[in-house]
Amino acid sequence: MLDWLLGPPLRPGTPAPDFTLSDQDGKSVTLSKLRGSNVVLVFYPADETPTCRQQLCEFRDSWETVKSKNTKVFGVNPNSAESHAQFRSKRSFPFPLLVDKGQQVAKQYHTDGLMVRRTVYLIDPGGVIRYAQRGKPLPQEVLKAAV
Repeated sequence: MLDWLLGPPLRPGTPAPDFTLSDQDGKSVTLSKLRGSNVVLVFYPADETPTCRQQLCEFRDSWETVKSKNTKVFGVNPNSAESHAQFRSKRSFPFPLLVDKGQQVAKQYHTDGLMVRRTVYLIDPGGVIRYAQRGKPLPQEVLKAAV
C-alpha cells in the first residue's frame, strides 16, 4: 500500500539516467553534459514549503564545501519556472531549480508519485550514482560520496 512512499531509490553503482530539463530561466540542463563534475540532484515536493526550504537552504549554506568538492547542485520538481525563479531569488540559491513537468525525470529516478518523493542523489563525474537517500540527508553526508 505504501510502496510509492517506501520503495527504494536507484541503487548506488548504477548509471544515472540521462535527462534534459529547463531551469527557472528556461536554460536547458543535460546531465551527460555535466560529466567531469559531481552532480547532486535534490528531488523535493514543492517550492516554499518548510522542509523543502530548509533542505535547499542547507545546500546553499554549505556552498563553499559544495564547490570544493567539484559538485553542481540542482533542485528538481514539477513546479513552474516562475515558481522556481521566485523561490530561488527569495532564498538566494546559488544553484538552479529544474522544472520536471509531468515528473518525467522523477519517474526515471524512482521519485514520482502523488507528490515527488524527497530523495537526494549524488552522481560521480563519470555518470554513476554514488549516493541515493530518501528524506533530508545533510549536505555533509551527501558530499562524503563525492569523488
